[in-house]
Amino acid sequence: MPMRKAARLLAGLIAAVAVLGMAVSAEAQEKKIKIGVIFDLTGPLAGGGSELQYMGAKIMLDQFAKTGVEGYKIEAVYADAQSKPDVAINEAVRLVEQEKVDMLLGFYSSAQCVPVAGRVEQLKKFMWITTCISSAVLENKNYKYVFRPQPSGDQFGLMTMDFIAHNSQSKFGKDPKDLRVAIIHEDGAYGVDVAKGNELGAKRAGFNVVMDEGYSATAPDLSTLVTKLKRARPDVIFHTGYNPDITLFFRQAREQGLKVGAIVGHGAGYGVYEKLKEGLGADANYLFDTDPISIWLTNPEALDPKLPPVIKVVGEEFDKVRPGVANRSAHVGMAASNTYLFLTDVLPRAIKKYGGIDADALRKAALDVDVPDGGTMLGFGVKFEGEGAPAPGQNERAFPVVIQYIDDKPYVVWPKSQAQRDAVLPLPAGTTYSYK
Repeated sequence: MPMRKAARLLAGLIAAVAVLGMAVSAEAQEKKIKIGVIFDLTGPLAGGGSELQYMGAKIMLDQFAKTGVEGYKIEAVYADAQSKPDVAINEAVRLVEQEKVDMLLGFYSSAQCVPVAGRVEQLKKFMWITTCISSAVLENKNYKYVFRPQPSGDQFGLMTMDFIAHNSQSKFGKDPKDLRVAIIHEDGAYGVDVAKGNELGAKRAGFNVVMDEGYSATAPDLSTLVTKLKRARPDVIFHTGYNPDITLFFRQAREQGLKVGAIVGHGAGYGVYEKLKEGLGADANYLFDTDPISIWLTNPEALDPKLPPVIKVVGEEFDKVRPGVANRSAHVGMAASNTYLFLTDVLPRAIKKYGGIDADALRKAALDVDVPDGGTMLGFGVKFEGEGAPAPGQNERAFPVVIQYIDDKPYVVWPKSQAQRDAVLPLPAGTTYSYK
């Protein structure tokens, strides 16, 4: 009897160990990070660049879903903000509370980013912003869990004013104080923030600001705005908009015969050349766009050697989804680069150094990021402002560039350190909006 009892105990112990082993094995296999990804896949912002941002982020997330990161499986859960701030907030909360995501990534519109960041901070979840640029997202907020590797909106506005100031005399034959400039912008968080940078830059340059006005991106008619511009007679128009408002503006400008020396855009709709070309035809040529540099325009020799092969993969994967696109939008590479930075720098450090993937581990790992110039596919470095700084969570090493579309191709024209060619200024004689 004792031997039978011992045998039964041994069998039970073996079974228990086997069950425990299976449980441990299952736990090891199920070790994962769930990433909630929010972009606008429908509504006007989708075609204005958000869908392209989604593609860039998804390309990178799909690549790492195959390999995992430090033993963690990458699982992305996607949501459509529908080009509406209230939907973006609701989807962020749903992903956190119902889908149980560990963090949130993405976000295109600044009008969404501002309220969503506040809500996510309340929920004590980590938020990695790939796109939206408004300074209002982070400035004076002292958030702990919200990080943005992107340049901020005021940098966009300052960059373009600096660009025109340096070309005022040589291209327009005018001292900056004699150059007439107009600032127009959609009246959401994005447009207002970039316009503030424009205003500060104009003041520094000494420009003559003849008009400074906002409008609703969903306005059905911009003819009054065009009429005011005609009366103001600017040499340069600085425009911040999405699309279809950009297309509407140019159509009504053409109908009313608006003439100007240059039109300088700031990201969003100006960063989607195929949409500009679709709406404007040949008039898309010679327009300017300000954005983080396209990963396909960066100088490979100035990048970390491991990055050019990654850029090649992003291009190949995008071409499978959108074959035949003449110019790969900067939006695609922007989201891909910023997502890659998280997956290769922040996440591995959180796991190895800080013991996991909770919000505090990810936060500590993000604050440790110290990437020199050339260390990202976008060319700039990464170091986040910390507690007590004006905008904790903002990448202080990021910068945009100014590109110009010439003969259906994008060229970096500013700053000089990144320039591929000289800018064509003012608009060539004979083009639709040229005042020559």
